[in-house]
Amino acid sequence: MPVAADLAAPGRTPVAWGTHLPGIRDVVDGGVALTFDACGGPSGSGVDHALLDLLRAEAIPATLFLNERWVRAHEQLTAELAADPLFQIENHGSRHLPLSVDGRAAYGIAGTTSYADARAEIESNQRTLTDVAGRTPRWFRAGTAHYDDVAVDLLTDLGLGVAGFAVNGDAGATANPAAVEHALAGARDGAIVLAHMNQPHGGTASGLARALPALRAAGTTFRLLGEP
Repeated sequence: MPVAADLAAPGRTPVAWGTHLPGIRDVVDGGVALTFDACGGPSGSGVDHALLDLLRAEAIPATLFLNERWVRAHEQLTAELAADPLFQIENHGSRHLPLSVDGRAAYGIAGTTSYADARAEIESNQRTLTDVAGRTPRWFRAGTAHYDDVAVDLLTDLGLGVAGFAVNGDAGATANPAAVEHALAGARDGAIVLAHMNQPHGGTASGLARALPALRAAGTTFRLLGEP
């Protein structure tokens, strides 16, 4: 990780909170960027092999945001995914917490409680992914995709892109295939799509398969996030 010369001030009081703040990227320059989160933890460490198989069969590039707990449960798979040029491996935090400096919560999940805690949420998984995947992540997406403005500045100062989204593709892996199809088929050029790859019994893989004909017919191209 780059060493920042002037990190966001630890004593700053945040004044903004949410999923769409200045400094958070929710669009790319052309194409649609499919991103899939693996959230980790007791109920979040599954693997949607049907989704991965579909992406490979259709040669669809995707950016995979992996949580440290998920990585530790699937170190060999993480290394295999990192070695596949179809996929880009990025940082989804260490404990899957909203990134905050004062414990702000999202969806009932309490965020990191201080500047130091926010930095630990970033850096622990940064080290793990560098070790397991053999490459240093360039992007970060917080658990729940919520940030305060101090945390956004911290990520920027650490040299990491802050990943948001323009399309919520699967409602936290709770959407059925028809809802996923509707969300994805409506993705406009330049959109970053957020979905999940850790819930094999969800509707994400089936919904993407159903959306592909309309997306292909519309001339949609898919891309990785690339450089921040």
